[in-house]
Amino acid sequence: MTTIPPLPTPRDTPVAPDAVREAAPPLLRVAIIGNPNTGKTTLFNALTGLRQRVGNFAGVTVERVEGGFKGPDGKRITVLDLPGSYSLSAGSPDEQVALEVLLHRDADQWRPDVVLVVIDAVHLERNLFLASQVLELGIPVVIALNQFDVAQNEGIAIDVPELIHELGVPIVPTVAKRGEGLDPLKKALLTAVTLPVPTRKFALPAEAEDALAPLKHCLVEAGLTPIAAGMEALRLLGVSKSEAHLATVPKLDAAVQDAAATLKNRGYTPNRLESEVRYAWIAQVMERTVTRPRTIKQNLSDQIDRVALHRVFGPLIFLVLMAVVFQAVFTWAAPLMDGIEVLIAAIGGAVGDRMADGDLKSLIVDGLFGGVGSVLVFLPQIAILFAFITLLEHSGYMARAAFLMDRIMRTVGLHGKSFIPMLSGYACAVPGIMATRTIEDPKDRLATIMVVPLMSCSARLPVYTLLIGAFIPATALFPGLTLQGATMLGMYLLGTVAALGVAAIFKRTLLKGPVRPMILELPPYRLPSAWSLLVSVWQRCQLFLQRAGTVILALSIVLWAMATYPHTPANPSLPPEAQQEQQLEHSLLGQVGHAIEPIVRPLGYDWKIGVSIAASFAAREVFVSTMGTIYGVGSENEAALTERLVAESNPVTGKRVYSTLVAVGLMVFYVFALMCISTTAVTVREAGGGVLGWKWATIQFFYMLALAYGAAWIVYAGGTALGWGG
Repeated sequence: MTTIPPLPTPRDTPVAPDAVREAAPPLLRVAIIGNPNTGKTTLFNALTGLRQRVGNFAGVTVERVEGGFKGPDGKRITVLDLPGSYSLSAGSPDEQVALEVLLHRDADQWRPDVVLVVIDAVHLERNLFLASQVLELGIPVVIALNQFDVAQNEGIAIDVPELIHELGVPIVPTVAKRGEGLDPLKKALLTAVTLPVPTRKFALPAEAEDALAPLKHCLVEAGLTPIAAGMEALRLLGVSKSEAHLATVPKLDAAVQDAAATLKNRGYTPNRLESEVRYAWIAQVMERTVTRPRTIKQNLSDQIDRVALHRVFGPLIFLVLMAVVFQAVFTWAAPLMDGIEVLIAAIGGAVGDRMADGDLKSLIVDGLFGGVGSVLVFLPQIAILFAFITLLEHSGYMARAAFLMDRIMRTVGLHGKSFIPMLSGYACAVPGIMATRTIEDPKDRLATIMVVPLMSCSARLPVYTLLIGAFIPATALFPGLTLQGATMLGMYLLGTVAALGVAAIFKRTLLKGPVRPMILELPPYRLPSAWSLLVSVWQRCQLFLQRAGTVILALSIVLWAMATYPHTPANPSLPPEAQQEQQLEHSLLGQVGHAIEPIVRPLGYDWKIGVSIAASFAAREVFVSTMGTIYGVGSENEAALTERLVAESNPVTGKRVYSTLVAVGLMVFYVFALMCISTTAVTVREAGGGVLGWKWATIQFFYMLALAYGAAWIVYAGGTALGWGG
């Protein structure tokens, strides 16, 4: 059990009279910010639990997560989780969003009443840079000294009362993954609004202060408080001239240039002034508050990295981990999938038994339960995949995977940092593309955006699982690995290799540029909080369920209507299966399918597969629901659909429509094709928006479609030539 000291109160700090905070509103609004790898998200999840809403900040694709909880006095506290930031220098879109919220430049966002800064107790010196900037915003601040147990275990002694005196704000030691320190933290958030607003804790040289005075005056006229204007004046000395805010405030750009010129004439380096004065002050704070052991022992993370980052064993370990993940997607999910299938079948059967035969019953049983139900059964597999990806990220291994891949990535013109968004693409391309915001070089970032959708996301899982389960035998290859699991791994590796190859082409043509060295922080290995892991997986499953309840539901109804109308008079002399086939042939869906068939016939597909592919360009999962609607499996779902696919034969030739070769070619098509409206939308916005964004999104869509068609044709034509078409 970690020994966490009681929460002291800050000693009195001289404060200007106009800096005293007004009475807190009935609803307390808290923004939480911190460096990456400080446990910020774990602390946010520990405070808010499942009471969260996920979306995007207005105008950008940066993820916005907001939650809430009740304080000790019953007051409702709303918490906004700001993107992880190393500073407020706004060098990336994440940091820009955090700065806009804290300075209240975005009218669509509320201004926080309190800022909760999460600091890693082990790396206090590095984290205090961001904290010192936040202290100068004119907003009450509370600091969570997180991972306090790790600091104690490493022999780092932090004088918390003295640190509170140095910073002038409440500081609460916490261990977020175990929920320790949460109650004192909640109390500190409530009392922070009654304390004096923090101010700058160090003084600038008189000559520098004098040079910055006109710039500060300009910022005050633009609406900032005198306290925040001091922080912003220092920050603007080191930012790019292209920052949008410089163009929105009259005379601001000129004021920045004048201040920089004056400082330079007085012997200062303007773009280094902020870092020099802040780190000089931080060094003094560390000297007075932190005691480190004389000898630094090699910690557990270093010992693990000797194997995990080995030139030979490291890549092998990564490959084994990926194999375990994809085998688990099959073996662990099977009982849960069977349970969901039985439940959906029972509900569908009960509803159908109480309805009279007719179109309404067909809509409910075949359209709704047959369409949406056939996709919901794959929820356990998607949850398991998200759990593994989240575990790799929160444990610290994801950064190691980027380091291992750096050597390979450099051969295609990128560096290892691009692999983190690509690995995130295994779960979903949308957050994967958004994760490219950490890549500094615009060309590297755009090249990564263009290839992230090639990584097999969770939306492809229903397609892979259906076809592998039907046509790939569960033959054991090695202990714990079957041919089915190996096939799944093969599809993921195929997408990864293709992504690297396409990235090499982009970096040598449209996005040509030098390969930059990779600077990446390797966080210590940590055992993630089970609760935080649960919350993250639940959020992603919620998004999948929302998709099933909106896009897939709507398309299932449309496809059912197209398969049902116009009605074909029933021929009593034919068996029910033949009557259903006749109705489908002459329906609107059948007519569309036969029009598409000449395009997909070279790939070995019939019109039914063609219709399912066309429908799934909105969302890949729709392929399965479309097949369920076409074959009328109703509430029986995956097992019945698998049986129908295996038994399906051509009425003219008598040959099987679906062979192993066709199934593999179809999976290859889905590896490469871009079938996701959400991915296209986020590409447009992340690639520059407007005409430029649409240009790159169009290139992305058509190159992936051409790659999908060409690869599927090679598989089918090549396999047929070798006699594998049976």
